[in-house]
Amino acid sequence: MATLSNLLRLVPLQLAELPSHPALKLSMHQERGRETSRASETQLQSIDPQATTQTLHGSEPHTPEADGCPPILSFIKAILDDAVIFIDDTLPTTFGPHSIKSSTPAKTRVELLQRMISAKELSKVDWQGSKIPRNPPDNVASEAWYARRSCHVNDQAKGTANFSEFDYGLRIDHCQHEGDYTPEVYDTFKVLDWKIPDALDKVESDFADYQNITMSTVFEMCHKLPFPLSTRVFPVLVITATTGEQDFIVVQLPVEIGTVQEAFYSNGRNLKEGSSALKRKRPILGKYTSIERCVLRPISNEIEWTMATTSDAKGWLPMWMQKLGVPGAVAKDVGFLMDWIREKRKAGPLEGAA
Repeated sequence: MATLSNLLRLVPLQLAELPSHPALKLSMHQERGRETSRASETQLQSIDPQATTQTLHGSEPHTPEADGCPPILSFIKAILDDAVIFIDDTLPTTFGPHSIKSSTPAKTRVELLQRMISAKELSKVDWQGSKIPRNPPDNVASEAWYARRSCHVNDQAKGTANFSEFDYGLRIDHCQHEGDYTPEVYDTFKVLDWKIPDALDKVESDFADYQNITMSTVFEMCHKLPFPLSTRVFPVLVITATTGEQDFIVVQLPVEIGTVQEAFYSNGRNLKEGSSALKRKRPILGKYTSIERCVLRPISNEIEWTMATTSDAKGWLPMWMQKLGVPGAVAKDVGFLMDWIREKRKAGPLEGAA
């Protein structure tokens, strides 16, 4: 059994645990609250606070940054490696059955699985000795993981989709599309992103297993909940990649961005600048981790879509009550995507992977 990853956890990534980005340097400097030399001050003053895109340059992508942040390529590869191992090896051997549900209008049934990871198990995570070291959290809470697996005929037909359509809906512009097909999502606010070199294979041969990589974006995913519950905002880092000609993976990890001025909901800017009454509400900040993988199985001509997630919506909603709602919610997403694809294809083919 694979050891528990220190990256695929419900513990949010802190700013210093993210690859260097100009929009984060000022926030990191404020958080550390330490004196800087004149040279450091000059460097900070030269940062454009509106710069929300970081492009990777240089010939030393694995060299630790001067600010102590992890090198971007090592960071991405560690997360992708852990995510593939999780879906392909860990999930099939450690998750147990939960239920089987329908998800209209999807033609297939959705298999639901579950795994509870205790705080005692999580205390054994090697936080600092892994490829990307992290600061151990002060308190480690148990994680309730739920997963679903569904197999879809590879076809442009009602109730199913072909691989290109899955790729378009789930990997390409993942957060924006998730906001489009999920009814309770009322905003997907893009905070910042990192630009990855097009010719990544020429930069690092270790990336032969991954193509079309994005380290997208920190997004604030905004969800409406039934009255009297407050709205929830989930800040996430999103990494996507193709893992072959007919498979891809999407990873979302929680991040702590309350001091980042480019954020909108996490730092309270929305209270005055929101464009609607809903967007001006004070949300509760929740957290979730999710991993999705789609693989086209050529023999059966079916697309196997697997997703696993753990979350904490915070607020006064107790965890036992949250657990009751998660399995049904993750099953409904299958039908939401099928319905959205059916509507989108009316305007023409959806261009994902060939």
